[in-house]
Parts: sequence; structure tokens; C-alpha cells
Amino acid sequence: MAGYSVLRRYFPNKGVRKRVGSKQRLAAEKWRTPLVKSKPHIKVIGFDADDTLWLNEIHYRNSERQFVELMEPWLTKREAMKELFSSEMENLGLYGYGAKGFTLSMIDAAISISNGQVSSDVIRQLIDIGKALINVPLELLDNVTDVLTQLCSDYKLIVATKGDLLDQERKLQNSNLEGYFHHVEVMSDKNPDSYRKLVRHLDIQPEEFLMVGNSLKSDVIPVLEIGADAIHIPYHTTWEHERVADTSGIQPYITLDSFHHLLGVFYRPAN
Repeated sequence: MAGYSVLRRYFPNKGVRKRVGSKQRLAAEKWRTPLVKSKPHIKVIGFDADDTLWLNEIHYRNSERQFVELMEPWLTKREAMKELFSSEMENLGLYGYGAKGFTLSMIDAAISISNGQVSSDVIRQLIDIGKALINVPLELLDNVTDVLTQLCSDYKLIVATKGDLLDQERKLQNSNLEGYFHHVEVMSDKNPDSYRKLVRHLDIQPEEFLMVGNSLKSDVIPVLEIGADAIHIPYHTTWEHERVADTSGIQPYITLDSFHHLLGVFYRPAN
């Protein structure tokens, strides 16, 4: 699959809060001495979106559960899940990532599972599941806004995500995070070539770029391959397609337990 952007947008850093929230104290506030950048060579920090900035995969899991329940007249839940995943992988090169492709794959799988006997009523329910997935209220992960508020004053921040153009654009608008980012890149896939093109577009060297995300496969491995740096913040639910079975050959990278620990990576006490 070709791996490059379908969207480029620039947002000036206007209207960004400079105040750290009072409910969730960050590491930067706990240090009572002035802070300095601990990675001054980094010019641009890239952030994945789904399950890095906001919840995503859990909603797909809920949709999958509804799908397999509708398939119970023909297959067990485990068998129906396998058929759905197979349909997604078969269609990925055609439909790409995102809720629309997922919905079409559900319909495709349902027709295959039922040998064409699935009713129009079930097809309508599958379409409704897809619409609900697109329209699910967006929920930011903990500390995202406060961390971005701190980082954007010292680093250039971008979003580098993949998925359906309209879906990702809608989620970004609903997140109220646009003002933190200098640039937004929606990729058809995340691979070394797509990251090389992104770095060239940003007019920086690979060693001046650092990517933050929840997927080893998409946010860490291809970034390290081009000579850039990466931080992995695992999310407790991972799509099977994004799992990496063998991590022994991966170059060194940082793993953090939570988003707010990013401040401990990018800042240190002045003395």
C-alpha cells in the first residue's frame, strides 16, 4: 500500500492555554527549580492520534462484539472474529484504515459467513454500528492537554496519524487540540518511506524528529529505521494488526507508562 499523506494542515499556536490544570499535577510542577530542555537537538515532536491522544480501539472492540453477536446464527463468536479480521486484512489495501473501511469489511464478512443469506435488516444494523463508531464522543487520554501545553512552548508539535481523512479530521476538531499543532499529517500507512517524506516536508533531518505513539509497528519501528527517535506509550488494548510478536531486533527506544511522563523526558532541572 502506498504510504503518504492525504491531508496537510497548518495551525498557528494561538489560543493555547499556558496554565497547567489543577486536578492532575504534572512532573514539571513538582520540580521546584527552573527547567531546561533535555533534548535540544529535537526540533519536531510527532504524535500519533488514536490511543495516544484519545481513546479509539476500545470503541472498535465494542463494534466487533456487536458484529459477532449478529453472526451467531452461522458461526461461533471466535470464528466470526477470525472471519472479520480476515476481511479487514483483505480489504485494507482497497479501503484503508478507519471506521468506513471497517464497516465495509463487516458487511463483506457477513455476506461471506452467511453464504449470502444475511438479511437486509442485519446489513442495516451493521451500517448503524459503523455510523455509531464514527459518531462516538471523543475522550482525551489523561494529561494530554496539560502536557501539550508545556511542550508546545519549547518544541514544534505535529500530528502524524493514519486512517480515514474525514474521520481523523473530525476527531481532531472535536478534541480542541488543533491549536497545539504546527502541522497535521494523515497517512495512508506508516512505513519508513512515509516518515522520510514527512521529515523532508518538515525541512529537518531525521535525527531532529521524535515520534510518540502507542504502536510499535506504526510509531516506533519505521521511525527508528530512518534514523529518528521514538517513544512508545503502550495502550492496554491493541488491534491484532498492530501487534509485534518479536521485539528482539528493534533498535533502542523509550517506553513510558503514561503520557504525563513525557515531561520527564523532554525537560530536566536547570541545575
